[in-house]
Amino acid sequence: MPCLATSDHYTLDLPDGHRFPIAKYALIREQLLWQGIAAPEDFYEPGLCAEEDILRVHTAQYWHKVRDLQLSPREVRNLGLPQSPQLVRRSLSSSAGTVQSARRALRDGIGLNLAGGTHHAFADRGEGFCVLNDQAIAAAHLLAQGLAKQVLIVDLDVHQGDGTASIFRNEPRVFTFSMHAGANYPLRKEQSDLDIPLVLGTGDAEYLAQLSATLEPLVERVQPDFIFFQAGVDVLATDKLGKLALTPAGCQQRDELVLGLCQTRGLPVAVSMGGGYSERLADIVDAHCNTFRVAFDLW
Repeated sequence: MPCLATSDHYTLDLPDGHRFPIAKYALIREQLLWQGIAAPEDFYEPGLCAEEDILRVHTAQYWHKVRDLQLSPREVRNLGLPQSPQLVRRSLSSSAGTVQSARRALRDGIGLNLAGGTHHAFADRGEGFCVLNDQAIAAAHLLAQGLAKQVLIVDLDVHQGDGTASIFRNEPRVFTFSMHAGANYPLRKEQSDLDIPLVLGTGDAEYLAQLSATLEPLVERVQPDFIFFQAGVDVLATDKLGKLALTPAGCQQRDELVLGLCQTRGLPVAVSMGGGYSERLADIVDAHCNTFRVAFDLW
């Protein structure tokens, strides 16, 4: 049975009108319980990420500026979130959620984090609502602990996983795959090990055909013993920042394709939520809940 990492630290107060949908983190947990997808005992508190895990991925200079609330006004603008002690705790908690999800995936086959997917965080800076790169931190943790030898990161957020690609540019034990809207944020793309930039407006049929044709041969080629799945739901047609055109059913089929392959092949997988910016908060919450529904159906 899957376990879900969650914490009260995943939410924090943001200025009125802020475009980051911070409320989704608490609402998803409530909806999973209300719909009977998960039970109270399926959730756990992951704690806070250890500094040694952070420093495998992020520079000490950057981490100390985050920790000590010393980011410059320009760095705060690029991040898109106001710096505060609460943001530091949130980043530590969310990163711990992915580290613990990865460790539980080794035991259970899958681990789920009700946050994370902060793939725009680089080694030396944060961007795009991403302070610490949780999947990079967790991947480096597994390698350092001898718990994995070859990692595949499957990043299906609508935005390229530029920070993750940059962090692992010279690390052959981590293969980065990003399938995203091409003409979209970030304006300057990094080079993942495999990038598939999609034409704006790509819908269910074309998206799923491309993913299906790519993923299984990629697993054969890379031969990973661990997979991280960044399951952003900003691929939806309703998303304000996405520019693709998937339906909720198409997004769920995407999750079934990725998680089904992991389950069939016995590959442990850790899932982080990624982005979602639909006008209606309910559309975001429903799509994320569908990802977790698929996980509970398969495991």
